[in-house]
Amino acid sequence: MLDLSASTWWWLAAGALVAAELASGTFYLLMLALGCVAGALAAHAGLGGTAQIVAAALLGGGATLAWHLKRSRQPSAVPAERNHDVNLDIGQVVHVQAWAEDGSARVQYRGAAWSVRFAHPGIPKPGEHVIEALNGNELLVAPAKKH
Repeated sequence: MLDLSASTWWWLAAGALVAAELASGTFYLLMLALGCVAGALAAHAGLGGTAQIVAAALLGGGATLAWHLKRSRQPSAVPAERNHDVNLDIGQVVHVQAWAEDGSARVQYRGAAWSVRFAHPGIPKPGEHVIEALNGNELLVAPAKKH
């Protein structure tokens, strides 16, 4: 029968949490794994079971809280359909020759015909427009600013 030390159990728990994080992408599990590392180090230092649990809880819980506070202070990400980092078409200019009554049009863009929809209030006018977002295979555009 295996006689595993307390530190070994802490290291196994830390490894399991890291594996779960890799499978799920939940970064908070890494913070809890840090807590298990603190528990393992407390066990290596010869501290009792209660001290190991307190060390794990303090570091794991503290790291989780710190990461949560850091993330809550960051601005929310731009939705993918409007994010230039996700879609390089955002910000590109297209020329609309004529608009339909429903605010749609067809344009040539990147060597193909695309559906375009006017994304602002008011009546669209023919001319240069900037791609603001993509909705499936439809470009959402706004009038280009004159320089």
